[in-house]
Amino acid sequence: MPIRYFVKQLLLPPGILLLFLVLAWWLRRTRPRLAGAFFALGLGGFWLMSLPVMVQWGAHAIEREPALARSQWSTLAERADAIVVLGSGRERGDPAWGSDQPTGIGLERQRYAARLAKASGLPVLTTGGLHFGTPPSEAQLMADSLRDDFGVDVRWKEEQSRTTWENAQMTADILLAQGIKRVVVVTQAWHMPRSVWSFERAGFEVVPAPVGFFSADSERPLGGWMPEYKSFWQSGLLLNEAVGQIAYPLFYR
Repeated sequence: MPIRYFVKQLLLPPGILLLFLVLAWWLRRTRPRLAGAFFALGLGGFWLMSLPVMVQWGAHAIEREPALARSQWSTLAERADAIVVLGSGRERGDPAWGSDQPTGIGLERQRYAARLAKASGLPVLTTGGLHFGTPPSEAQLMADSLRDDFGVDVRWKEEQSRTTWENAQMTADILLAQGIKRVVVVTQAWHMPRSVWSFERAGFEVVPAPVGFFSADSERPLGGWMPEYKSFWQSGLLLNEAVGQIAYPLFYR
């Protein structure tokens, strides 16, 4: 497992917030003011991340690609030559299935990609390698699920990538060699800007097909100011993506 995984877990919530709270406890006698600041950062961060209204505000800033209109699904073949579904990790050793399975986010992407493929007739590529654990790759897990659960056969599998940048670069190795430059990219709405950026720099013309919007307006108790456990998870995804959107142009030129 690459060291960037451990760095990422420490520097992003909840790791960084827990670190603030530990520092607050450690410095409570020797540096009480600094300890108070760390405590406010840690506790305040947990509170803000648990608010649905903060999720909506953050998602509105990050989810910049609009959803495809249903009327466009059947005409995608006029704008692209293949559908690319990005991996999202795996659920390890689910006893119900007796093996690793795609994540809930991955299944959301697969379902949408399957609908687009059936409506447009475009072939599908799945992309995602082996971050940790044992084979098969994420791409193979998604291909098996698309076939068995959604009735869509996958034509290509990119099985080495570990990041969004590698998704794009290694997909280019497969598709550009076959003259395929126009692709429909299927991933979460909050992940789409970074995905489009990566695939365009790999040489593709991209038709974004985002799914799983967090920014959709909905009625919430107390206007979204009531803490919810789901919002903490969503806030973590948005923060990770915000960092990724800043870091990618710096590290991948």
